[in-house]
Amino acid sequence: MLTDGVHHSLGIFLSCRSPCEWGLRERAGFWAGVLALLVFALVTGPRAGHAQGAEGEPIEATIDVGADGPTISRHIYGHFAEHLGRDIYGGFWVQRGLESSGEGAGTPTDLPGGPPGGWKYNEDVIEALRAIDIPNMRWPGGCFADYYHWKDGIGARAGRPTTINTLWGGVVENNTFGTHEFMGLVERLGAEPVIVGNVGSGTPEEMAGWWAYLNAEKGQMAERRAENGRPEPWNVRYWGVGNESWGCGGHMTPSYYADLYKRFATYLPDYGEGDDPDPFFIAAGPDATLPEGGLFEGGAAAWTRTVMKKAAPVIDGLDLHRYTVGGTWADKGSATDFGEDGWFTAMQNTLRMDTILARHAAIMDEYDPERRVALIVGEWGMWHEVKEGTTPGFLYQQNALRDALVAALHLNIFNRHADRVRMANLAQTVNVLQAMILTREGEMVKTPTYHVFDLYQSHMDAMRLPVRLDRGSPYAHEGKTLPAVSASASKKGGRTHVTLANIDPDRPRTVEVTLQGAGAPAEVSGRVLTADAMNAHNTFDDPDAVTPAPFDGATLDGRTLTVELPAQSVVALRGE
Repeated sequence: MLTDGVHHSLGIFLSCRSPCEWGLRERAGFWAGVLALLVFALVTGPRAGHAQGAEGEPIEATIDVGADGPTISRHIYGHFAEHLGRDIYGGFWVQRGLESSGEGAGTPTDLPGGPPGGWKYNEDVIEALRAIDIPNMRWPGGCFADYYHWKDGIGARAGRPTTINTLWGGVVENNTFGTHEFMGLVERLGAEPVIVGNVGSGTPEEMAGWWAYLNAEKGQMAERRAENGRPEPWNVRYWGVGNESWGCGGHMTPSYYADLYKRFATYLPDYGEGDDPDPFFIAAGPDATLPEGGLFEGGAAAWTRTVMKKAAPVIDGLDLHRYTVGGTWADKGSATDFGEDGWFTAMQNTLRMDTILARHAAIMDEYDPERRVALIVGEWGMWHEVKEGTTPGFLYQQNALRDALVAALHLNIFNRHADRVRMANLAQTVNVLQAMILTREGEMVKTPTYHVFDLYQSHMDAMRLPVRLDRGSPYAHEGKTLPAVSASASKKGGRTHVTLANIDPDRPRTVEVTLQGAGAPAEVSGRVLTADAMNAHNTFDDPDAVTPAPFDGATLDGRTLTVELPAQSVVALRGE
């Protein structure tokens, strides 16, 4: 768009009847002025000026604070730790030498009369995760789950067998982190265990034995558990029957897997008594990442339809997996070295999750109209190329502001689908993929993604509120557009919680929210996560480059909440 000054200069030129009416010097001066004005117009145009004409009009939204809605399950904010790279070993579980003592060493699972195993829990990581009240932890995989034989990870650590982790880096798996260590971890975290059993290379007998070892009050497995230092059962509830059975979990067809699921689940009895919660069995769901939805004929929709049709009455959750890339699956791109193409593609791929969930929920409705079966997103997050100089099979990547916006979009989408989506697990927690925390010897960094989970924790177990958001001025790039703002809202304990994300890296947005219904808040406060650069990230040298700050861009006037969202930002508001 040309500025008024450019139009004025062009008008002078066009009003001249003949070029000869100006001398050479005047004409040269004129064109120099026009060029300068054009440059000025480009620099101060819509991408920098933000608020000219229709593009500066506020986005209108409504939130019905008096409405009733489904509960946003706290388990939507779940996590995932696999025997992969430095997630367990070097992340949660660190070695400190054979002369060590104290918590994590000298436990009943160490060799009697011998030195402790030299391993301990990483208390810094545990403290950081406790601070955001993480609800659950999924383990031991992932693909590793269908290679894992649980008896390798019990008993004296010094006597446990070693194996080769052929999936992830070809490293030695020493099995010092097994069932007792994992259950000790979740107890320290205050989180629920989500354990995935081995269908791909295991047997119903093996899985039934592990289930009994964890939950039975009496019998052979209960006695063995007591011998290893735990007399009481752990009462594990959430149990995955295989992982990605369409791929690394056995390359099965959906029909074959559905039959196999029913067979394995048959031998997992309810060991609970009285008011103990019922077991919650999770079936392997579809691959929603690859084009056409997977490695089998019919794709993701066929997997969901077949498994639900054949096994819905004995399924409590169906586990869909989907990763986001900033390029293509073959060329994912760098976590930190990218331009706006990589930013836009990541946002575009993330927003597709909304349609994917709606599509699979609709299929599930055909066989489960009461929505008893939860749609679980057991693995999600950004998948970049590994950081240069690291082991490719360890999937270590940095985590930038872009990842934070991707996390915010996902969580808003999950919240909006809370009537069917009741668990999700970010992949993964420490040092792997879209990690919450990065570590190296004696040091720890909280990533921008960690801070998003911190901002959003108020939604956990809150009642979802309906949000209507006018698309308003879109985020435009290279002729393509996306909705610039995403939002979700909830209420709990007399407070209203609103989270918003502006994915436009160049322009802020004004959102005017009309608060309808009884119980509208009288005051509002908030925090914001943003940075100057779209690839800003936290490092061991600069751990607070991207960190939340108090937000003063929200004002409340009666029932109108006005929010001035900075470019590329995540904002969490609390009204009371």
